Amino acid sequence: MTAEDRLSLSEPLEAPDVPIAEIEASSRRAEARSVMATVASLRDHGVPTRDIAVVVRDLDNYEESLYRASVHYGLTPVFWVQLRVTQTRPFALIEAICDVLGTDNPSREVLCRPLEHRWAPPSATSSEWPIDPKTVQASMEALPDESRTLSEWHDELEANPDIDERFVTYAEWLGDCPDPDPEAVANVLTDVVETYEELGLPVTKENDSPSLIETERDARATVRVKTLTQQLRHKYADRLDEGTLDRSWSSVTELSQLIATQRPGRREHSNARAIDILEANDIWLLNVPYVFAVGLIDGEWPQQTESVVPPELQEAILRGDGRVGTLSPRTAWTTGRDRDQFDDTLRAAGNGLILTRHTESTSGEERRPSPLLDHLETDLVPPDERRQLLSEERELPSAVRAMLNHEVTNNE
Repeated sequence: MTAEDRLSLSEPLEAPDVPIAEIEASSRRAEARSVMATVASLRDHGVPTRDIAVVVRDLDNYEESLYRASVHYGLTPVFWVQLRVTQTRPFALIEAICDVLGTDNPSREVLCRPLEHRWAPPSATSSEWPIDPKTVQASMEALPDESRTLSEWHDELEANPDIDERFVTYAEWLGDCPDPDPEAVANVLTDVVETYEELGLPVTKENDSPSLIETERDARATVRVKTLTQQLRHKYADRLDEGTLDRSWSSVTELSQLIATQRPGRREHSNARAIDILEANDIWLLNVPYVFAVGLIDGEWPQQTESVVPPELQEAILRGDGRVGTLSPRTAWTTGRDRDQFDDTLRAAGNGLILTRHTESTSGEERRPSPLLDHLETDLVPPDERRQLLSEERELPSAVRAMLNHEVTNNE
């Protein structure tokens, strides 16, 4: 690696050839509201929805606040985020069912886990199912510690007066489940997921916040897991034919994990009237007239990196000084990944770029601006213009309004 290559990892980014506005807010929630107020005002000025993109380094920190702000301004957001299906309740439910059916002598914890994930029989009604968590826990505590066969558990549940009678219905359903051939597996798990969609999903909605983010995620996961069960039918049959899997519910669990971790495309819903909100690693090669880069806080974008190599030695290695010039630098020392993604964000903007950040954490600690801003010339929106932006008039800040003129100039 040449000295030029080394230094390129830490050189300032080249500024884009578009106007750059910077909006400073007190908190993360206020920052999100400023973003969506600006988006709404741009739309009021005739900018098409498809010409706007909101970019965040990590959506986990911003999804809820951006969603709430979107709702406040009457906007429909679409989050470009990969759903981690294996971390959702619908997937945990089918995995728990496979675990019970795939174990000769399940423990009481393994036996009851599907009920904890809101299992209900296909013939269930909403007034009876799913079993509430307190009842599940109380019945579990009344069960013996020793592992047993499903038949023995059925007898125990039927004989124990401290057990909710719905546990017996559950045990009978387990006993009626067929051997794990491909079609039977798909039918059993599809019934489980469709019943969850009818009875379990409303429980999520009832317990959710007004933004309904958990409900949306749960609904998306339900759709994805229903698709997974159909894929499972064919892939399981293929693996059995190849001899790479044995015919068992444990093999179904293994294959389900494999399919679920092969993530599909980023965007979950196609809606041309919705505002695209995406993570920075998804902006590469996109071209959008108006781009918002949100959360430009030191420690978040770029993220704080840890290394046992002292900063002074890191700099010497980057410069290629003396004997350390033979060592290879790590891009993490220069926050290379975050830097590259920010550069992609800058290049994506065709008419204007709006950079936003907040100044305080939820505990009142100071949040410093990202060092990625150090070498950019930005027009900081004055406090009075930001207040006007958030008022009922929703007046577009002059620095952002200039981008509309830039658009006209580019089109001439």
